[in-house]
This record gives sequence, structure tokens and C-alpha cells, in this order.
Amino acid sequence: MLMEAKKILLSVRYALMKEMLNKTTFISNIIFMILNNATFIIEWVIFFSLKESFGGYTIHKVLLLWALAASSYGISHFFFRDSYSLSDIINDGSLDAYLVQPRNILINAITGNVDVSAIGDILYALIILFICKPSFVEVILFILFSITGALIITSMAVIFGSLAFWIGKSDALSDTMTNLVICFDTYPGTIFKGITKILLYTLVPVGLSAYMPIKVLENFNIIYFVIIIVYTILITIFAFFIFNKGLKKYSSSNLMVAKI
Repeated sequence: MLMEAKKILLSVRYALMKEMLNKTTFISNIIFMILNNATFIIEWVIFFSLKESFGGYTIHKVLLLWALAASSYGISHFFFRDSYSLSDIINDGSLDAYLVQPRNILINAITGNVDVSAIGDILYALIILFICKPSFVEVILFILFSITGALIITSMAVIFGSLAFWIGKSDALSDTMTNLVICFDTYPGTIFKGITKILLYTLVPVGLSAYMPIKVLENFNIIYFVIIIVYTILITIFAFFIFNKGLKKYSSSNLMVAKI
């Protein structure tokens, strides 16, 4: 496990160095992402100037929700960017290059590139967290839930992307899932009812990547905490299982490309 973590960091380091060759583009991508996120917070500030709370969420709770959503999204897209294009990697034969390497195929395939703008999401999350003035324990929990949230949405991207082994192009499903996560995890969870709420705790796991962690941050609950950790472990294992199951059906395209 430690060796795989080192390999992930090494892959990310090389990808980051490549992106930093053009420093102007690198910095501007980060700044524009921070500004883009900030515009939505301004909207919420205006809403809360008209009403004290929405669905039981105060401005403080919404800020925490946005910070957690941004950090989870940022970590996922920075470290595991290619999990969101896994379907294309499978379909265009790019997976061939990873089959001959002495590394875990899935980890190798999804950590080859970084999304520079995701750094803006992470920095934005830290700024919002600072504004919320959290305690030391809340900071630790926030970091932990940012990681679990990133693993959950990355695992879902891998699961949907791996469907390409069976149904060909599944990028539309993966993109839809990603967009749904972005859409729902920036709104108070209490405003959703019925079948929508069930979906947000199952098929679109925003409930376990954002809503439940916010509850724990606001008022620590050991049961919720354990549920989040266990679910993260299970969904990650399931993502590896689905990918490896599909890999047995994969047919090489004989694409002569080397990945270093």
C-alpha cells in the first residue's frame, strides 16, 4: 500500500512538472477556478441576506458544504484525473500501455495526468475553511472527509467508466454522474425528499461524500462517522473489483504506446 502511494505521488509529480512548463497558463487556471467558485458563494450570501436559513442550513453550514465539495472534487481531479476519462482509455486502446508495467493497472491508468484547475478548488476550500474558523478537531475531520469524499466520487467514476468493458462507450454515464455530484453537493441536503434523497445516498453518493460528513462536522456522531469510513472502503474495493472483472474481457488494440 505504501509503495502504491509513493508511485501515485511520483506520477502526479511528473504530470505536475509537465503542466508547470507554461507558468502563465498554470497560474491563470488556478486563479480563474477560485474566482469561478467564489461567484457562487456570493449568490448564497445574497440569499442569506433575505432569509436566515434554507432547509435548516445556515450560512456557516453552506460554507462548510461548499468547502468540502470543492476539496473533495479538487483532490479527486488532481490526483485521479483520468478516472473521468477511463471509458475513452479503454475504448481507444490506451490501456495497452499500462498492461505491461509492474504496477497496479487501474492506479497507473488513472494517475497519469493532473487537472491543474483542481488546485484552485483545493485552495478555495482552504480559504472558505479559514473563514469558518474551525477548531483543530474540525480541521482534522475536514481533511479526512475531503479524502473520503474524493475516494467516493473517484470510485464512482471508475465504476461507470469500467462499464466500457461491456457496453463500449460509457463516457456519457460517467460525465452524467460527475455533473450530478457537482450539482447536488453544493445545495443543502435537507431540501431533497423522497426518491431523490434515496438516490443521493445510493446511485449518486452525495449523501455519503458531503451531507453526512457535514452532519459529523457540525455535531460529531460516531455512527455516521463509521458509516462514512466503511462505505468509502467498500466502494473503493468495489471499484477495483468492477475494473478487474472487466479487464478480463479487454481485447488489446495492439496500440504501440509506451508510458514512462
